[in-house]
Amino acid sequence: MKKEYETLFTPWNIGNVTIKNRIVLCPMGGTSLFGWMERNHFDKEAADFFLTRAKNNVGLIIPGIAPLKDTILNRWLYKNKKMFDELKVYMEEFHKTGAKLFVQLTAGFGRSFAITEPLKVLTKNKVLGFLAKPIIDASYLCASPSELPSRWDPSIKCRALTVKEIKEIIEAYALTSKMLKDAGVDGVEVHAVHEGYLLDQFTLKYTNQRSDDYGGSFVNRYRFPVEVVHAIKDKCGKDFPVSLRYSVISKTKGFDHGALPEEGSNYTEVGRDLEESLLAAKYLQDAGYDMLNCDNGTYDAWYWAHPPVYMPNNCNLNDVAELKKAVTIPLVCAGKMTLDVASEAIKEGKIDAMGVARQFLTDPAWVTKVMEDRIEDIMPCIHCHNGCFNMAHYKGVANDQAFSDVQHMSRCALNPETMNSAYRIEKAKTPKTIAVIGGGIGGMEAARVATLRGHKVTIYEKSDHLGGVFCEASNFDFKDSDKKLISWYIRQMDQLQVSVKLNTTIKNIEELKEDEIIVANGAKARKLNIKGAEKCIDALSYLDNKEQVGDKVVIIGGGLTGCEIAYDLILKGKTVSIVEVKQDLMAVRGLCLANSSYLRDFFKLHKTDVHLDTNVREITDKAVVCVDIYGNEVALDYDTVICSIGYNPAPLAKKSSHVHLVGDAKEVGNLRNVIWGAYKVAMDL
Repeated sequence: MKKEYETLFTPWNIGNVTIKNRIVLCPMGGTSLFGWMERNHFDKEAADFFLTRAKNNVGLIIPGIAPLKDTILNRWLYKNKKMFDELKVYMEEFHKTGAKLFVQLTAGFGRSFAITEPLKVLTKNKVLGFLAKPIIDASYLCASPSELPSRWDPSIKCRALTVKEIKEIIEAYALTSKMLKDAGVDGVEVHAVHEGYLLDQFTLKYTNQRSDDYGGSFVNRYRFPVEVVHAIKDKCGKDFPVSLRYSVISKTKGFDHGALPEEGSNYTEVGRDLEESLLAAKYLQDAGYDMLNCDNGTYDAWYWAHPPVYMPNNCNLNDVAELKKAVTIPLVCAGKMTLDVASEAIKEGKIDAMGVARQFLTDPAWVTKVMEDRIEDIMPCIHCHNGCFNMAHYKGVANDQAFSDVQHMSRCALNPETMNSAYRIEKAKTPKTIAVIGGGIGGMEAARVATLRGHKVTIYEKSDHLGGVFCEASNFDFKDSDKKLISWYIRQMDQLQVSVKLNTTIKNIEELKEDEIIVANGAKARKLNIKGAEKCIDALSYLDNKEQVGDKVVIIGGGLTGCEIAYDLILKGKTVSIVEVKQDLMAVRGLCLANSSYLRDFFKLHKTDVHLDTNVREITDKAVVCVDIYGNEVALDYDTVICSIGYNPAPLAKKSSHVHLVGDAKEVGNLRNVIWGAYKVAMDL
C-alpha cells in the first residue's frame, strides 16, 4: 500500500462502535437488504453483494434506503419478523469479516419520488389512484411537507403529510431500529436530511410551508428528524449508534434549478445555506445523532449528491469540513472522493472517513487492490449512472425508465455481475477459437469474458491501437475516468494474454478460420440530407482534432454527445449554438437526470443559444438556416458546423449461427448496452 493512503486504514469510532478503517460503503438506492420495488423480504442478492465487499476490507457498510413502509403492497418493515430472523443469521456471518453494518431507513421521498409515466396516471386520476392504493399508494409515496410540485412532473401536485402519518413514521423508525439492533446490526442511519428527500423537505424553507408544529421556525422545521432520533434512542438505548444522512448546503436556486460549482456562493440559496447548516448540525448532534454522513445538494441540484463526470473530484469536501467548526461527532464525506485527498483530509482532522458508493458497483475488490498496491487493476467508475441510477427526465416525460430498471437499481453499466447473480463467468464445456473483429470496448469485453471461460481469442483491429470509438469519446479534459477504463481493458488483454493483431483489416469474414466470429466493428455517423451538408464535420472528427474549429460553432443535434461537445467548447471560450429537433436537450432513456440537469443548468448559466423543436433547412457559406415547428426561420452565423445526429450500425457481416454482433455494430446505445451485450454473447458461446 502507498504510504499516503495509510491514514485510510486506521480505526475510528461511531459512539462505542469501532470501525477498522476509514472507508465507508455509502448507501445507494436499490441495494436495500429488504428488497426495493417489491414486498419486503430478506434480499439475498443484496446480502451477497455486501458480504463480498465486506470480505474485501471495507470498514463500514451502509445498505441503500429501506423504506419503512413498502413501496409495493404498503406493509411496514417491522411487521415482517421472519425477515429480521434471517438478517440475524446473516449478521453472524457478516461480522466474521471484521466489517460493521448500519442499515439505512427512509421516511420517504416526498416530491422527489421518481414518478414513471405509468405512475403519472395514478397521481392525477383520483379514482384510479384509490383503486390501486392496496398495491401501490402513489399519493403516499409522493406525500411531502406541503403541497408541492413533483420534481419529475411539475403538473403533479404532491399532497401534504398529515400529523398522524408523521407520528406513524416516527414510531416505525423506533420499532424497526429495535428489531435491527436485536438482529445484530451495528447501527442505523436515518434517511435523510439530505438530497431533498422527505425529511430534508421538512427542514428547508422553500419546500415547507406548514403552519403547525412541523413548519415555520428553525425548531419546527427540524422537529421531524429530531423526534426520529429521540424515538430510536428511547427504544434502543443511548448507546445504539444512529447516523444521519446529511446535505451540508442545498446548492439550490429554486424548483428544478441548481447552483453549479463555478458559481461559488454567488447565488441566492433557497434551501439550507452554510450558516443554517452549522446551527443545524450542532442541533442534530445535541438531539442524539452519533454521525453525519455528508454531501450537498437536493433533487433540484442533483449533481451534487450524484456527481456526474462534469463535477470536480472531492466536490463536497470543503463544505463538509466546515461542519467541524460546529460538531464533535464523526463526519463522513462522499462525492467523487479521491484516495489521496481523502487521506490527507482525515489526517488534518477535516473529516473522519471517506464515503464511496458507485465504485463498489464497478469493482467489488477495489479496497483490497488499494491495500495490495494494485491501483491499475481497479476497474474505474466513470460516473455515467447508466446502470445504477438511470432515471431520465426531460420535457414532456416524467421519469423515462424501464420498469426492469426501477426494480433493479444499483446495477452497473460496466459490470453486469453487480447485483445480478444470474451473471457469473463459468468455464465453457467445449473450448473454442474465437475471432473478434474490432478492438473497441465491446470487442475487448467479449474477448475478456470468452478468455476467462477458456476460449482462445484473437482480436483483429484495423487501427494501431485498442479502444475504438471510445478513444475519441473520452477525448475531453473532464473524462479522465473514461481514459482509465480504456487503460484497464488494455491491461486486461495483456494479463489474459489475448492475441491482438493491430493494423489488420478484415474485409471478408470467410478468410477467418476460427470456430466463432464476434463482429464489433462499430457504427457510422449519420449524415444530413440537406443542401450544404458537406460543410459539416461530424462529432468524431471534432473529438479527433479539436483545433479545427473556429470561434463560433453551430452544433446540429442536442443529444448527449452534442451537448458534451457544446460544454467542452464553452469551457474553451467558444460561442456555441445548439439546434435540436426534439422538444428538449438529451431527451433519451437511460441518461440520469443528475447528469443531464448539470448540462442544462450549465447552458442556462452561460446563456447558451439553444433552438429546440427546430430542424436545419440548409447550410450556406454564411449561415445554418433553421426552421422551428411554428414555421419561424433563423439563420445562425458560424465558423464551424458540427453534426451530431447519431450513428447507424455498420456490421462487417450479418448475424448467423457462428457470427455474433456486439456493441454499436448490433445496436447503437450507451456503454451499458455495449458491455452487457458483449458479456452475454461471450457467455453464450
